[in-house]
Amino acid sequence: MKAVTWRGVNEIGVEDVPEPRILNDHDLILEVGLSATCGSDLHLVGGYIPAMRSGDVLGHEFMGTVAEVGPAVTKHRVGDRVVVVSFTSCGQCWYCRQGLWSLCDNGNPNPGITEALWGQSIGGCYGYSHAMGGWAGSHAPYIRVPYADQGAFAIPDGISDERALFASDAAPTGWTGAHQAGVQPGDVVAVWGAGGVGQMAARASMLMGAEQVVVIDRFENRLGQARTHVGAETLNYEKVEVPAALREMTGGRGPDVCIEAVGMEAHTPGPQYVYDQIKQQMRLQTDRPAAVREAVYACRKGGTVFTLGVFAGLVDKFPLGAVMNKALTLKGAQQHGHRYIPEILERMSRDEVRTEHLATHVMSLDDGPKGYRMFKEKEDGCVRAVFRPGA
Repeated sequence: MKAVTWRGVNEIGVEDVPEPRILNDHDLILEVGLSATCGSDLHLVGGYIPAMRSGDVLGHEFMGTVAEVGPAVTKHRVGDRVVVVSFTSCGQCWYCRQGLWSLCDNGNPNPGITEALWGQSIGGCYGYSHAMGGWAGSHAPYIRVPYADQGAFAIPDGISDERALFASDAAPTGWTGAHQAGVQPGDVVAVWGAGGVGQMAARASMLMGAEQVVVIDRFENRLGQARTHVGAETLNYEKVEVPAALREMTGGRGPDVCIEAVGMEAHTPGPQYVYDQIKQQMRLQTDRPAAVREAVYACRKGGTVFTLGVFAGLVDKFPLGAVMNKALTLKGAQQHGHRYIPEILERMSRDEVRTEHLATHVMSLDDGPKGYRMFKEKEDGCVRAVFRPGA
């Protein structure tokens, strides 16, 4: 079957790969309906995530129709329309039972790489390198879904494919950030990044009772989406000095919660960006932390900073002194989507969460290289390139 694959740094291909098959009684095979690009995929494309191999199938945000089920699958039948969370988690280990699904002890069959990187392994992720399990990705006509009863969720009638698609990763990642950061009614929340994850973190914060939510970015089309479809206020960081603007908006105090939804390739105006980029290219640091630095400085004393964007390893010039002396709580996580997707789907059915606007460019698998180029370069206002394998 034809699939969109990683061929090397900044090289995306379309090639034939083996069709998936049931390997475990708890597997299902999904006929992919839609599969989205994600900002974290760009770290793979740029070569910043280790353990990619030429020919690896990309994609971890997807929905579709059940084509085959293993004999131990009890919740799904052939023909069901489902959305699949991007992380593979067993549902039985201590972490899964605590609701910390992305920390699953059994979801990553290649734990050695992440144990070396981070001290312990976390769960696996579709199409996200052999460090994260080596699972085949979703930019293909079919995909094997392990732990199907835990990771696949039936899509209620009335929710479009385009809306349900983003219940796979963008929305539950945003929910993870807002909930794990402890957003409370009356809080002021600032979100760095107006991509799909940032918009969903903002929407989740609003639904959790935040009094004021401000989204920060430099692309006006994305800021416009945050205003129109999410209902957030916005700041363009190329036009204002963000910490000063946030203090002015909050009576001099700063936001209660700051959510960083940008990750390891953050952009910032001025010489700091060049410094970070050179150090990253020379592998003197793995990640560019400009947005999370700014979040630390902008957050009110005693507030919470949550790193929701993907980071791989080490950063330079991190303001640990500000974290300590301002009494900040610093947290982070990959998404615990199994915990939040049922609520998200329910809210989607009530029109409280709208996501179809994120799919600005829908195309066939043959257009995989074009879709990733448009997504990376933000061509034609591309917020997300989405592939329809049947097209």
